[in-house]
Amino acid sequence: MTVTKAEAAKLTQDMMLRGVIETVVKESSVLAVLPFMQVVGSALTYNREATMPEASFFDPGDIWGAQMPTWSTQTQELKIIGGDADVDSFLQQTYSDPNDLEAVVLESRAKAVAHKWSESFFNGDSGTDPKSFDGLRELVPSEQTIEAGSDGGELTLDLMDELIDLVRPGRPDALLMHKRTRRKLSSLRRASGNLLETDVDAFGRRALFYDGIPLLVDDFMAIDEELGSGSDLSSVYAVKLGSDGVMGIENQGIQVERIGALESSDATRWRIKWYAAMVVLSELGVARLEGIEGN
Repeated sequence: MTVTKAEAAKLTQDMMLRGVIETVVKESSVLAVLPFMQVVGSALTYNREATMPEASFFDPGDIWGAQMPTWSTQTQELKIIGGDADVDSFLQQTYSDPNDLEAVVLESRAKAVAHKWSESFFNGDSGTDPKSFDGLRELVPSEQTIEAGSDGGELTLDLMDELIDLVRPGRPDALLMHKRTRRKLSSLRRASGNLLETDVDAFGRRALFYDGIPLLVDDFMAIDEELGSGSDLSSVYAVKLGSDGVMGIENQGIQVERIGALESSDATRWRIKWYAAMVVLSELGVARLEGIEGN
């Protein structure tokens, strides 16, 4: 069974945990829509689809041969994401509503967890930081990557369409980009005589679409990437969400624990922890356009 974190918040009966999950979701455009698979154990071993099988035409009496897809076996360990939140006992006792103070402190820590997840989802590199998981920048294969130019280049609508066409079968579920790139894309659409389509998401916020595909904008996408001699570049990712593309994995979801009173200070400690990571289940379900200039 797979559920998004937004759905998980609705299912929990613990109001404090629900508040933490809802804060995490609102702080990350990806977590609002990314489905998560529950993992038993500390890692997931899976077969990643690399190529699809081909079909052929046959004459009567021809010998049929089996066409098999290409797979590669991958293993992704769960990573520990979280942090502690201390509630000062004096402030809690003198505050007009102690529960409000706890909520404020936990909300701040939940935001930090969401920010760390988003940063790792895009830019994570286990080679540089073994405690992290690999993000899209490391996982999208070269065959599914196109460049705006050998040293970077301007974003164009043709490049956007080429990116979308790399995801197959069908179309991507989302286009992931930085605000800077979204502004450029909006400018290109206006210049062509068309505007980005708009709608309202599950939180009542204005959402943008390109050719019917939702745009997910995240501040934690890097805008300092390098390509050739180019610098301060960014990327756009086209992704399918779920078993034919990108999915999150976790064990028991986001957890909130009351550690208790501290010996060294007059405070009570809470801990937010999450055993989680992300996986690309199909190389054909992701694509990257890199080397986009900021101007």
